[in-house]
Amino acid sequence: MNAPLYGKIIAQLLENLASGKLKAGERLPTEQELADTYGVSRITSKRALDMLTRAGVIQRSRGRGSFVVKTLPNLDEVRRELNLTDVRVEHGAREAIGLILPDFSEVFGLAIVYAVEEACAKLGYHLILRRTYGEQKLEEEAIRTLKEFGVSGLIVFPVHGEHYNPALLRAVLGNFPVVLIDRYLSGIRTPSVVVDNDKAAQALTDYLLKLGHREIAFISPPIERTSTLEQRLSGFHTALSRHGLRPNPAHSLNNLYSSLPTHFKPLDILYDQETIKTFLQGVPEVTAFVVVEYNLALALTQTLLSLGKNVPEDYSIVCFDSPEIPLEVPRFTHVRQDQTGIGEKAVEVVQALIEGKSPLLHHVLSFEFIEGRSTKSVKGLEVNA
Repeated sequence: MNAPLYGKIIAQLLENLASGKLKAGERLPTEQELADTYGVSRITSKRALDMLTRAGVIQRSRGRGSFVVKTLPNLDEVRRELNLTDVRVEHGAREAIGLILPDFSEVFGLAIVYAVEEACAKLGYHLILRRTYGEQKLEEEAIRTLKEFGVSGLIVFPVHGEHYNPALLRAVLGNFPVVLIDRYLSGIRTPSVVVDNDKAAQALTDYLLKLGHREIAFISPPIERTSTLEQRLSGFHTALSRHGLRPNPAHSLNNLYSSLPTHFKPLDILYDQETIKTFLQGVPEVTAFVVVEYNLALALTQTLLSLGKNVPEDYSIVCFDSPEIPLEVPRFTHVRQDQTGIGEKAVEVVQALIEGKSPLLHHVLSFEFIEGRSTKSVKGLEVNA
């Protein structure tokens, strides 16, 4: 198993003591000097010195520095206790940041990965990527193994509808540098970077209302325990209420699964399409849809086509995100999340945590409204919204 970077610093200092290069009573380099020597952050070098202090190898004095004790303990026993018997250091080794996310595609996620990678490279970090495919057990394993590997911080895109992940909770409670992206977990005080999903959903709904639609449905995967979807539903309801319309529970379909990483399979898509057909039969008054994900907008469109209906002639559809095709009008009217901003801000925040700073808890980014080919005014008449 690869040792964490603070362990490599400890192993090298112990080796220097054993060889006589570093002597009893001698003053050690400062936290910053060690950080510069080994190419790590100051929080990493501080952890190394703290562990050597607890092991009885050094003494630390505020204002004076760190000194090797005059009577050293058995260094071999110290190595065994710290599980560092076979660890050696490569000077100048760079630290790493772990990026954990369910999956990514050109629709959503790929631009985040690019942005995180570029930001890490500029700061001198290696990037280690792990996909969880929407499985909490894989997420737990990724957090555990990346910490064991010795990453200095984690950027985590939590799985859908997640309960408290024990590994994530332990990392946060242990003050390990962790940043969440796309969503936050209620009750866990750790920084998050998200787009303003509430206002984005309001913008989509307002646009349909401006086109004259009044019977609008909301389409999503299961919402409970997923902050992003909860906020989008809240924004949908807010827009309706602001226009004097009461949200109709019958107009919400939120038991679709085919857009989730482990369910994006032909049989799951067919199952969702059948679910959509049944839903449509019960709401013949609906003329427009707010869909929370691009792939579900595709499933809805295919279902409508199979019923002999067309978009936007018979129904209007708006959604979140869509592939960018240069010089072409997008298929769907949608809001485009600032994925590059999410990635860059996440690295900025995790870097601050690694350095021992206390950044803001929640970072909310803007979005862009993009008009596509999936919307049309009711009977060709727009209304003032």
